[in-house]
This record gives sequence, C-alpha cells and structure tokens, in this order.
Amino acid sequence: MAFAVIETGGKQYRVSPGSIVEVEKLETEAGKVITFEKVLMYQTGSEPVVGAPFVGGVSVTGEVLAQVKGDKIRVFTYKPKKRQRRTLGHRQQLTQVKITEIVAAKEEKAAKPKKSVE
Repeated sequence: MAFAVIETGGKQYRVSPGSIVEVEKLETEAGKVITFEKVLMYQTGSEPVVGAPFVGGVSVTGEVLAQVKGDKIRVFTYKPKKRQRRTLGHRQQLTQVKITEIVAAKEEKAAKPKKSVE
C-alpha cells in the first residue's frame, strides 16, 4: 500500500490515497484541488524513499472537502489564596482534505558510460 508523509501547517501527516485528514486551515474553498509539495517520505513498493529534508519530484494531491472547527479546549489558571482566576478557550480552524493520489516523477536512468576502444 502506498503512503507518504507530508508537512503542512508546521505538522507532519501520514497519508495514503483515499484517506481523509484534518490539517491546519488552508485558504481555499471546498471542492478545490490542492497539491502538497513538501513530501518528507513516500513508499510505493517495498523500499521507502526518504528526503533530506524533502523528496524531489514527488507531490500529493487532494480535494478540499470542508472548512471545520476543531474541539473546544478550555484552559483554567488560578493562583491559590489570591482570588486570581482566569478561564480561556480555543477552537482551532481546520480544513478537511481527501487525498486522491501520490504523484512521483519518473526517475531518469543514468546513462551508462561507453567503453572506449583503444
């Protein structure tokens, strides 16, 4: 089974064709096709290909499904005996992306040096 590790929004995600991932909010609309160029690793056969830091010639394409909000996070801080209390909340904006394919450029074979006849 083919898979890739991509980087977007400062985080890394392991994706495969057909999987749905929630990534940090991307400025795009639902239904659009998006391409991730920062591929850290991919595997189609038995041997994985690891980049340093990125794999050249490989990209992952996906379709944006929706813009959603993540779970609400509540943070409560206080200082004992001082009557100091504060409650904060946060909801992360996310983008749902369905991965359609992993596109790898065909590797060009190095030309074999010709034997010189002397």
